[in-house]
Amino acid sequence: MADPGISTARTPLHALHVALGARMVGFAGYDMPLQYPTGILTEHLHTRAKAGLFDVSHMGQVRLRPRSGQVRDAALALERLVPADIVAVAVGRQRYTVFTDTRAGILDDLMVANLGDHLLLVVNAARKHADLLHLRAHLSDLCVIEPLFARGLVALQGPGAEAALAALAPDAASMNFMDVRPLDVAGVGCVVSRSGYTGEDGYELGIPEADVAHVAGALLAQPGVLPIGLGARDSLRLEAGLCLYGTDLDATTSPVEAALEWSIQKSRRSGGARAGGFPGAAVVLGELAAGASRRRVGLLPEGRAPLRGSTRLFASADLSGVPVGIVSSGAFGPSLNAPMAMAMVDTRFAADGTVLVADLRSRPVAVRVAPLPFVAPGYRRSAKRTAA
Repeated sequence: MADPGISTARTPLHALHVALGARMVGFAGYDMPLQYPTGILTEHLHTRAKAGLFDVSHMGQVRLRPRSGQVRDAALALERLVPADIVAVAVGRQRYTVFTDTRAGILDDLMVANLGDHLLLVVNAARKHADLLHLRAHLSDLCVIEPLFARGLVALQGPGAEAALAALAPDAASMNFMDVRPLDVAGVGCVVSRSGYTGEDGYELGIPEADVAHVAGALLAQPGVLPIGLGARDSLRLEAGLCLYGTDLDATTSPVEAALEWSIQKSRRSGGARAGGFPGAAVVLGELAAGASRRRVGLLPEGRAPLRGSTRLFASADLSGVPVGIVSSGAFGPSLNAPMAMAMVDTRFAADGTVLVADLRSRPVAVRVAPLPFVAPGYRRSAKRTAA
């Protein structure tokens, strides 16, 4: 969910990555592991089959404390900046949303958790400083805004994630998808959500900076858990049809164009209890009613060659005329065993099954618009409950 950038900072797990033989690259201003000696393909397939541990400590965590002491007031304040229903997020739950600007462009996408006396936001690494300024400029009257940028964040993902985390924190097994709660993990107080960005069941753990390496080591010591780098994280999220900010989403893209209508609840739509009230609301509500001129879609190319970002799409095989779309993300899907891409296309050509033609280095390649996600998600919608 972030942009590549210049390597200037290190996460609390940098020494562990180096010790594990990771190939390090610059990403969003951090030195991050692209892959480990096992390689991206193995890491991707291992996460789908067992469990992988990702360092996402470069992302930004921000605490919003209501000055009134009522978390509802923090939720109402945040609704000034996002189109989601934050008031309805119950204690111990979280929700995906986006910051919009006055033209309905997406400034960032984020997660918002209700922890009872405050809201906890997780934002993208490349946008976290801008997001902090944005929050302070608009919400300081009602909220104390506290950046937690030194705090660690790891994601444990895959069908084996529950067993691995439950061995250290048994209550993790009773959590449902998008639940969030404080848990003691290997003797460390963490904030744990049952979520992630791979399409698999899993968890994200917010950890005090001094304890990140200890918790990560305890998780890696569990059977079936391997460290996973950014390369596999990207192919996993693309198979899951999930957006990468700065690639699939940016300030030129509205939530409706990005096919994120599902993140705008009824209460914030026309006729709802708190309709509009966020930047760009007139544009977003208009597009919800009448549709947008373009839309994010999935693409399945013919052959084995993947399409890359900025590849142009045409309606005709001779690549003539005006392009009808452009690829935002593309890669080979190891689980799909085929190339895949996401693109922004003219709405007239956005229906599933529509055949378009990609300009792959001046060679026409047929592509078919396909539903997202490419791989069925493995989220745990209803976890096993233990007797009280």
